[in-house]
Amino acid sequence: MDSFVIDFYSSELKLAIEIDGESHFQEGAIESDKARQEFLESAGIKFIRFTNNDVYANLSGVLESIAHNIRNLRG
Repeated sequence: MDSFVIDFYSSELKLAIEIDGESHFQEGAIESDKARQEFLESAGIKFIRFTNNDVYANLSGVLESIAHNIRNLRG
């Protein structure tokens, strides 16, 4: 999307899903991620974010959150 890489994106739903690994917690990464998210949201894209730990420790919760967001976007 533009010059940004998104982990998962649905153009139909305008939904971006980001899974944050260790690189997202290095110096400067938080600010960069915030700027990227703000840019995408300004383009009307719903942006949801999880950490690797969320996925490993609570996959069912992550999937339920994604399903909830999809239901809301489909109205």
